[in-house]
Amino acid sequence: MDVRKELIKIAVVGPESTGKSTMAQFLAKKFQTPCVPEYSRYYCQSLNNKYTLQDEVNMFYGQIALEEALIPLAKGNILICDTTCMTVKIWSDHLFGHTPKEVTDKIRQQHYDFYLLMDIDLAWQDDPLRDFPEQRDHFMEVWKKELYAIQGRYHIVSGQGDQRLANGLSAVQDFLTLI
Repeated sequence: MDVRKELIKIAVVGPESTGKSTMAQFLAKKFQTPCVPEYSRYYCQSLNNKYTLQDEVNMFYGQIALEEALIPLAKGNILICDTTCMTVKIWSDHLFGHTPKEVTDKIRQQHYDFYLLMDIDLAWQDDPLRDFPEQRDHFMEVWKKELYAIQGRYHIVSGQGDQRLANGLSAVQDFLTLI
């Protein structure tokens, strides 16, 4: 069976202010396929950084629905995802000390073929939806731990500007040659 005929999902993940959305949009354009945006950016705009566990669950369901809605539009059997519901787990654990079972169950079921873990080597960019500039080292380690726990295949993307984009693209192209 030719694995390339099945949908290949590539997730761009990592701590806040590391260029995830820029990378995901860049890759989607390069591969001429949709980019599943980060649902929480839309959801959180009116919350004023006051989140509840129910908000996290709502973002979880919104992210899944958005991804599922865009899967049929994927071209070249590739879908680029600007985050995954793993983000909900990381935030839930950090803010509330635990993650709802429906989130952890879905994480075990959901499959991404490759993750780009964005490094924290970019300067922090203030944004009303960002919360923890002083904890990026911590969240980088959390991402590594979570990806290890699910045996996620990932590559850390570092660099500045166009070089960062080129590094991400190269990592994806290298991955695609291996499957």
